[in-house]
Amino acid sequence: MKIVLVGAGAMGLLFGGYLSRHNEVTLVGRNAVAMDIIKEKGVRIRENDGSEEVFYPDATNDASDITEAELALLFVKAGDSRAALESVKHLMGNGTFLMTLQNGAGHEKILMEYAPKERIIIGTTNQGSYRINENTVCHSGLGDTYIGAVSGMAGDFAKVSETFSNCGFPCELSGDVKKMIWNKLMINASSSVLSGLLQAPQGYVAENEAAWDIAKKLITEICEVACADGYTFAAEEQIERINKHLKNSPGGYTSIYADLKAGRKTEVSVINGAVVREGRRLGVAIPTHEIILDMVKAMEEKAQMNAQ
Repeated sequence: MKIVLVGAGAMGLLFGGYLSRHNEVTLVGRNAVAMDIIKEKGVRIRENDGSEEVFYPDATNDASDITEAELALLFVKAGDSRAALESVKHLMGNGTFLMTLQNGAGHEKILMEYAPKERIIIGTTNQGSYRINENTVCHSGLGDTYIGAVSGMAGDFAKVSETFSNCGFPCELSGDVKKMIWNKLMINASSSVLSGLLQAPQGYVAENEAAWDIAKKLITEICEVACADGYTFAAEEQIERINKHLKNSPGGYTSIYADLKAGRKTEVSVINGAVVREGRRLGVAIPTHEIILDMVKAMEEKAQMNAQ
């Protein structure tokens, strides 16, 4: 496939590198210097066992010269989605699939401004990556990727699913991918955001009694909102699942942790913010998420003030 991947961060490099094994991939990033380094030296992917492999996708900071693509894949932070989509909107309308694997929920609302609903693929991935330098990432997490239509099942997406699986990313077509997105929010909107606020590895959230008490409240509220949205989750099962995940990977750090530490804006608006919006829409009380959302936003604003 001809793939244009917009967003050359840790996850963009991971997917762009491996997808270039059997596809014509172009990475689009904002930093011209970084893109030149990738073009010259390739994308270096380091596995947890220390092994490394270098891939050579094309790379550019200007997508206007790209004339066609079968798949445009969005891997930017939520706040950058509109600018990223503007850069590739000239590719839409010729049968191009527009796909997101971004953190959080609700991204399809923006994507539908740029592509017809039937060409939009939404999804979630349990793959993980963190950046070492401009062209090197560590493949830090393994797991399945789930994709599907905004509503229902779309058989046309099978080629995309097969492409990902053939390049080392097990990918499953789901008739109800929104349930998978809710499932991932269970972790991202609980332990991940608390790890960021506490500036501690994820394992600390499970180890500390007070932190874990907050996490359980967040998970319970997510389950209540998801159930009101038509997706049944048992709170005790999710609490047990996430506790086990944290204990198995106690040293993990999240993107919210990294963003708050660096004084950057986080993606909390599409993570806890998504739970808050859906809770209010469905008439479900989400007091813990409202507090967490306000706390993260206050920290973001404090960082901006300090930077001035």
